Amino acid sequence: MVFNVVRAKIRAKTAGVKKKLRGPRRAQRSALLGAMFLMATSAVGPGFIVQTTSFTVQLGAAFAFAILVSILVDIAVQLNVWRVIGVSGKRAQELANTVLPGAGWFLAALICLGGLVFNIGNIAGSGLGVNVLFGLDAKLGGILSAAVAIAIFLSKRAGLALDKVVVVLGAVMIVLIAYVAIVSNPPLGLAVKNTVLPDDIDVLIITTLIGGTIGGYITYAGAHRMIDAGVTGRAHITEITRSSVLGIIITGVIRVLLFLAILGVVAGGVDLTSDNQPAEAFQAAAGEIGFKLFGIVLWAAAITSVIGAAYTSISFVATSQTSPRTRSIATVVFIAVSTLVYTLLGQAPATLLIMAGAVNGLILPFGFAVILWVAWRRRDLLGGYVYPKWLLGIGVLAWLLTLFLGYQSLGGLAMLWG
Repeated sequence: MVFNVVRAKIRAKTAGVKKKLRGPRRAQRSALLGAMFLMATSAVGPGFIVQTTSFTVQLGAAFAFAILVSILVDIAVQLNVWRVIGVSGKRAQELANTVLPGAGWFLAALICLGGLVFNIGNIAGSGLGVNVLFGLDAKLGGILSAAVAIAIFLSKRAGLALDKVVVVLGAVMIVLIAYVAIVSNPPLGLAVKNTVLPDDIDVLIITTLIGGTIGGYITYAGAHRMIDAGVTGRAHITEITRSSVLGIIITGVIRVLLFLAILGVVAGGVDLTSDNQPAEAFQAAAGEIGFKLFGIVLWAAAITSVIGAAYTSISFVATSQTSPRTRSIATVVFIAVSTLVYTLLGQAPATLLIMAGAVNGLILPFGFAVILWVAWRRRDLLGGYVYPKWLLGIGVLAWLLTLFLGYQSLGGLAMLWG
C-alpha cells in the first residue's frame, strides 16, 4: 500500500517535470516556425508579386530555371547566416561591432534606411489590397492595415502574436495562390523541362531574384527572431539548420506557385498589358473570384512585409539588454512614421526608392562578409565551435555572387548622382 502511494507520487512529480519541459520546447518550436515564416513572408511583399509576374511574362517557362538557381544561392546564404548568428547568440550588428568597432552601427543604419523606405511601399501595397477587396480608398486602406500591424506589437505577448500572424497569413497565401495555379492550368511538363534545360537564361533576372529574396533586412529577419526567442547555441544546430532551409523553401514554394499561376494565363494566350499585371492574371485565371483572391494575397504579402521590415529594423538598434516592451514600442513608432510618410506622400519618392535599392544591394555583401569572417576566423565568438569547411566554402561562393549584386546596385546610385 505504501509502495503504491510512493509510486503514485513519483509518477505525479515526473509528469510535472515533463510538462514543464514540454512548455519551453513547444514555445521554441513555435518560435522557430515563426522565424521561418517571418523570413519567408518578409521576402514575399508587393514587389515580389509584381517582379515574379513581370519575369514570367518576359521569360515564360524558362523563368523556372532562374527560380531554381536563386533558391539554391539563397539557401547557401541563409545556412551560413542562421548558423553563425544562432550558434553565437549575437545579432548581426553585435558581431560586426566585435569584428570591427562601429561596423555594426553602420550596418544598422543601412538596414533601417532601407527598411523605412520599403515599408512605405509595403503599406501602399496593403492599401491597394484593401481597395481590391472592399473598394475603400487605398490611402485609408493603408492606414487601417498599419493599425493592424501596430496592434500586433502592442499586444502583451507581441512575439507570440507575431509568430502566429505570419504563419497563418503565409499559409493563406500558399493555399490561395495554389488554387489559382491549378485553375490556370499551366504547362507543367514545359515548366519542369525548363527548370533544368532552360530555353533562355537571364543572369540579370537571377541576380535580381536573389537580391529580392535575401537582400537588405530580409537576410536577418528570421535569424534575429530566433535569437529573441532564445533558440541559440551549439545544442540547437540541427533546428537552426532545418529552419533556415525550410524558410527559403517556403519562399520558393510561394514563388513557384505564383509563377505557375501566371504561366498558365500567359500560355493560354492572354496578353497581360495593364498596369496591374498580377491582378489581371488572377482575374483571367479565376474570374471575379480570382480578382478578390488577388486582393487577399496582396494584402497578406504587404502586411507581413510591414511586420517583417519593422521588426527586423528595430532589432538592429536594440541590444540584448533592451526589454521586449521597449522593442515593441520602438517597432510601433517605426510603423507609425512609415505610415505618416505614406499618408503625406502616397508613395515613397523615386529618389528614396533608388537610394534604398542601392543600399539594399550593398547590405548583403557587407553583412555577409562579417558572417563569413566570424565563421572562418572568430571561433571564440562561436563558443569554440568548429565551423564546417563545406558550409564556409559554399558561403564564399555565394558571397562572390553578392559582390556582383552590390556592383549592380551602384548603378542605382550612379543614376541618382546623375
